Amino acid sequence: MMGRMRVALMVTCINDALYPGTGQAVVSLLRRLGVDVEFPESQTCCAQPMVNTGYLDEAVPVVRNFVDAFAGYDAVVTPSGSCAGCARHQHSIVARRSGDATLQSAVAETSPKVYELSEFLVDVLGVTDVGAYYPHTVAYHPTCHSLRMLGVGDRPLRLLEQVRGLTLVELEGADQCCGFGGTFAVKNADTSVAMGSDKTRRVRDTGAEVLVAGDNSCLTHLGGLLTRERAGVRTVHLAEILAATE
Repeated sequence: MMGRMRVALMVTCINDALYPGTGQAVVSLLRRLGVDVEFPESQTCCAQPMVNTGYLDEAVPVVRNFVDAFAGYDAVVTPSGSCAGCARHQHSIVARRSGDATLQSAVAETSPKVYELSEFLVDVLGVTDVGAYYPHTVAYHPTCHSLRMLGVGDRPLRLLEQVRGLTLVELEGADQCCGFGGTFAVKNADTSVAMGSDKTRRVRDTGAEVLVAGDNSCLTHLGGLLTRERAGVRTVHLAEILAATE
């Protein structure tokens, strides 16, 4: 059944610009699971930076491009809880504000089909064992949008627990924000770094070799701090662990 679904990859801006390996990992993983994922080349930003900073009118053409790019797909998969959250919950706000009934209808059709990667694997494909092998000690950080806006719950943990060779260690205070918060990290840098430092201290306490999350934006923030602290902990996106087989 999955092979007949029309599935699109929403790669996200940060992955396109800085972490292309994450998008490639999603494609490799889904194809291994029998999903023929497509990449609509007309996709751009999901509009989250504009929405989160109050530029709702400026977000309208971006949302319009999004629904055009992903029209007709049965599912849109993205390796980002924050971008999935924007599409599922914030696009409707932008569409209503625009007063464009056609856009509102298109958003109502497209938004519910957007899935964060772990949601798609567990809820749509119905799998937790994806055949991955990753022989490292790993701590998982649940990012705010995935945890609070999407409610992914324990889906990433259930996937990680089935990875052969992986040792999953508990991260104290895992549900606390890492301090990135998009433009928050720029506008409130000192607070952001303080929050991130609290998180990295707890990461170091786990003894993990690798910190994993479902958003590379948060991992960029934490990875920078861990590097400056010479913590010896790498940051790796969930998709890259699940795609690994050797």
